[in-house]
Amino acid sequence: MSIIPFLIAAVVLAITPGPGIAYVVARTVARGRAEGLASCLGTGLGGMLHVLAAALGLSLVIAQSAVAFNLLKYIGAAYLVYLGIRMLLRKEQPVLAETESMQGAGRALVDGIMVEAFNVKTALFFLAFLPQFISPSQPLAPQLVLLGSICVALNTLVDVVAVFVAHRLLESGTARAARARLMNRVSGVTMLGLGAFLALARRDT
Repeated sequence: MSIIPFLIAAVVLAITPGPGIAYVVARTVARGRAEGLASCLGTGLGGMLHVLAAALGLSLVIAQSAVAFNLLKYIGAAYLVYLGIRMLLRKEQPVLAETESMQGAGRALVDGIMVEAFNVKTALFFLAFLPQFISPSQPLAPQLVLLGSICVALNTLVDVVAVFVAHRLLESGTARAARARLMNRVSGVTMLGLGAFLALARRDT
């Protein structure tokens, strides 16, 4: 494997702002750091599903089948739109109790897994990116799993940093409640935008 060039490319891609960072930040400003971190874990687990799918050849099937691609694409887009609408319609609530916070984190974990699992752009990314750094003389699946896991770990680490930064910014200042309401609306619109972005994804991009 071409590990050094791969690591350089993977780090650059991880720190480049994209839909993944936008999603976890939106979740953080809408519901707090606990849900933001749970979302990071969820998207990381969802990313690992794509890694395993790539290793098993399922991503190739998605890439070659317009029906499979569009089905997963629209399911994922609809789920993001649903999350966005739910954020926009949610009424302001007092600070959550610990048990409610834990329930919210659990829901955020599941949402993160589903959002990433239905993101066909991730599947096509792994299919197009990882084979460039593998050795043809070695077994394919273990190399794909290793490189894909590194990508997911780097992306998740960057997402976690973004969550802490967003939480820190939300806590600072005096107009915390007003800013929280505004950012909650922004988060909902961000989810809707991500859903539209996913719905308009093309198989050749």
